[in-house]
Amino acid sequence: MARRKVSIVGAGNVGATTGQRIVDRQLADVVLIDIIEGVPQGKALDLAESGPIEGYDCKLTGTNNYADTADSDIVVITAGIPRKPGMSRDDLLRTNYGIVKGVTEQVVKNSPKCTIIVVSNPLDAMVQTAYRVSRFPKERVIGMAGVLDSARFRTFIGMELNVSVENIHAFVLGGHGDTMVPLPRYSTVAGIPITELLPKETIDRLVQRTRDGGAEIVGYLKTSAWYAPSSAIVEMVDAILNDRRKILPCAAYLEGEYGINGLYVGVPVKLGERGIEQVIEINLTLEERAALQKSAAAVKELAEIIGV
Repeated sequence: MARRKVSIVGAGNVGATTGQRIVDRQLADVVLIDIIEGVPQGKALDLAESGPIEGYDCKLTGTNNYADTADSDIVVITAGIPRKPGMSRDDLLRTNYGIVKGVTEQVVKNSPKCTIIVVSNPLDAMVQTAYRVSRFPKERVIGMAGVLDSARFRTFIGMELNVSVENIHAFVLGGHGDTMVPLPRYSTVAGIPITELLPKETIDRLVQRTRDGGAEIVGYLKTSAWYAPSSAIVEMVDAILNDRRKILPCAAYLEGEYGINGLYVGVPVKLGERGIEQVIEINLTLEERAALQKSAAAVKELAEIIGV
């Protein structure tokens, strides 16, 4: 059986750490590609030299040439400029639109059968860009945001209740930004909804901290997070390569689900070897539905600015 191949566009902190986690778990051979000469080559070689110690045989390639990414099973797009302090995700919009458009054209040319996972911000508009440019089926163009936002929510719930994060499931819907919609009713600790375990004001505080999760880290590091984002990417990569059919919150192209049409928005999906195998529709209260519509409207505004 041929080895699986994952190409990661952008060999910065997120891209390189994603590569590390993929080979650590022996999921696939990895190609790191970047426009900066020497960076992907150096990081790939450094990771390859960990192999004898960590015990993985995955092949690592660092390159500036898209030909080396040919026939990838999955391509992860992390390329783009990161947020600086004081920047909103939307300030990134125009610059990263140009970058993601160019990258997607190369991806289609070299790996026409791949699944694309977009990570670049502003996430929902960038995955919509990749979908329009690639003309791939909607199942094979997916945005990573909900897995990360849910992990942040789970972390904060765990800190608050002093319980194992393994007992905690959390749901976050909507756009990846200030309008995201964490759903406390569907967020549970060992099956018990957090609404039964925590007072409303505490939940509201955790919800707000989840919304500000990215900005909180930018405030400390003066650049975007990378450890948790790379973990979130790899959970999706693993679900696709191993056909796990995991239910994960991802940015998916909706055609009527949740009353939203022609737009990428974060919703629970079943992720397997064909990419998004199903959009899971859950019942929302009027308030939750209104919050999701508001989030979709914010995404639509960005998509319209760049004409996707």
